[in-house]
Amino acid sequence: MSTPSTPSAPSTPAAPSTPPAAPVGDDPLSRERAHLAASRAALRAMRADVESLDIRDVTANWVNAQALERQIAERVKALADLDGTPLFFGRLDYLHAPGVDRAEGAEGERPRPEAAYQTLHIGRRHVHDADGDPMVIDWRAPVAQPFYRASRKDPMDVALRRRFGYTGGDLTAYEDEHLSDPAEAEVAGRLLQQEIERPRVGPMRDIVATIQPEQDEIVRSGLSGTVCVQGGPGTGKTAVGLHRVAYLLYAHRERLARTGTLVVGPNRSFLHYIEQVLPALGELTVRQATVDDLVAHVEVRGADDADAAAVKGDARMAEVLRRALYAHVTMPTEAVVVVRGSRRWRVPAYEVEGIVRELLERGIRYGAAREALPQRIAHAVLVQMERAGEAPDGRVQNAVARTGAVKAAVKGIWPAVDPARLVLRLLADADFLAAHADGILTAQEQKAILWTRPARSVKSAKWSSADAVLIDEAADLIERTPSLGHVVLDEAQDLSPMQYRAVGRRCTTGSATVLGDLAQGTTPWATRSWREALAHLGKPDAVVEELTAGFRVPTDVIAYASRLLPHIAPGLAPVRSVRENPGFFEVREVTGAGDVVGACRELLRREGSVGLIAADARVPGLAEALTAAGIGHLGPGEETTRETRLTLVPASLAKGLEYDHVVLDEPRAVVDGEPDERTGLRRLYVALTRAVSGLIVTHAAPLPPQLA
Repeated sequence: MSTPSTPSAPSTPAAPSTPPAAPVGDDPLSRERAHLAASRAALRAMRADVESLDIRDVTANWVNAQALERQIAERVKALADLDGTPLFFGRLDYLHAPGVDRAEGAEGERPRPEAAYQTLHIGRRHVHDADGDPMVIDWRAPVAQPFYRASRKDPMDVALRRRFGYTGGDLTAYEDEHLSDPAEAEVAGRLLQQEIERPRVGPMRDIVATIQPEQDEIVRSGLSGTVCVQGGPGTGKTAVGLHRVAYLLYAHRERLARTGTLVVGPNRSFLHYIEQVLPALGELTVRQATVDDLVAHVEVRGADDADAAAVKGDARMAEVLRRALYAHVTMPTEAVVVVRGSRRWRVPAYEVEGIVRELLERGIRYGAAREALPQRIAHAVLVQMERAGEAPDGRVQNAVARTGAVKAAVKGIWPAVDPARLVLRLLADADFLAAHADGILTAQEQKAILWTRPARSVKSAKWSSADAVLIDEAADLIERTPSLGHVVLDEAQDLSPMQYRAVGRRCTTGSATVLGDLAQGTTPWATRSWREALAHLGKPDAVVEELTAGFRVPTDVIAYASRLLPHIAPGLAPVRSVRENPGFFEVREVTGAGDVVGACRELLRREGSVGLIAADARVPGLAEALTAAGIGHLGPGEETTRETRLTLVPASLAKGLEYDHVVLDEPRAVVDGEPDERTGLRRLYVALTRAVSGLIVTHAAPLPPQLA
């Protein structure tokens, strides 16, 4: 997660950054402040209009009334003027009114007074005045797209692009780019760079003011297609994914209101970190969850070793489960005899077998086929009735399907199966597993996943996270999992093939945005290629985009971390930092925890958040040292404040998080804390790239040779 780079368009010096005051005079900054004040007043009026709605006489019943009240409450919340958040962050001056053919006005090619341009202010949400005329344009509107894409090479009919500087929610400066003036020199935008490098305290913020052209292309890609974004640390992939959700909700609101949207993250700490981004953009209905949340059919109380987890996460387990499930279907050996009144109707065993085989060949869900079987048998009875001269209708067929004889036949042929019980039997019964894993799993793999102490019941079993995914797969084989309209899957490189399948079946009729970095995979089953992962997700035709420009991590830090790439992801292009501010970077040899605490104290004198990242086993000792030194600290997922800006982060939870300044404790311990060296080096790569402004690496043990 990060922010984007500087634009390649010219800029003029920004106005002095002075405290905002009431508009005086006729200078541009005063006029912009006046427009900001008027826009805020208009937003308050819009909110008041919604709050004053009287729905007592417009709803048919209390159910409709409650639904409408909930919609109104959400609308009121979405219209809030958030403290510290600018209502608009940019402005476009078009040469022609948007939508008008450029050829209509030849004078459009000549410089004109500012008042002659079609001026639009770009912000996080739409604001209109009492007459319905727009005062602020939603950044997602098509007319706002040139704010992100226009350049001197292709000005897109824009004469001027203006960016604003803010302190809190107050306008303090502006900076102009005259895109249609060939005499303008091309220089970097200072306000844009300052916004990118602004210190952060608290949860992740949106990047709506700084989205770059390559990011905007992904954000505005269509709902029907799935996009996979490969991006190294600091390239903004998480922010791009979240802003794509916001854009899709704007462009396809009614459709996604029916089908739903979901953001899937790696852990609760990560979801807490990003949870304010979409609400800040006015989107309040997007659900956020981990994969474990999605497959929570049973209580997870156990854990697998690496070998067992790798086998359970392998896509081959899907076929093992399918075999085990359909092994419950047995062919009939006796006819089905239905008694109605004085007549007996007999469906021969061979005819029932034909019905069963037809259902199997159709490949429909186990549960759907089981529900169809009694109706098919009843239909066979109705055919006999018609041949005998009777005239049965649908009610008779339903009655026959509910008879005891048909129910008993279905129970014996196609019994109901509980998905958790099915997985329990596979993991506890060696013979049952061997029968259905034959030719799929080796004997050693079967042994790895068998429980040494089989549980007697579903409730008493110590299920692992991987077991829950297997149960979810079995449940989908029985009953189709409901599909959402769009799913964002972040930090996807750490998912197993079976976890990809679990997410994929929740967007079978929808689309997805897949975000990740192959170099940051830290699980034994980490993704080796996006094409393979997308096939498991059920989206083999997805477009793969790569972001290589780094906006968050300073040049020296990413260069140091990139020394690990040849060892963890050969062939992957290193991130190219575009930061103007190089930040600071230091590798410091220490003698103990006191020196690590001293480094934290040193960084706390600077502005912004501080993260102390350490191998999981070293976290308790460092926590004691910080407490003894009187330095307050938080854990991952807890929101930093101005008073408490230090977070103590186990290396296993650092992925996806970011801090202005980082102290990385004992790199060798981070590597040694993982099952193998390659995974350990990937974990170290993640930890090294969490810093936005500066990094101090402290070590007493020798550094890993790969960093030399």
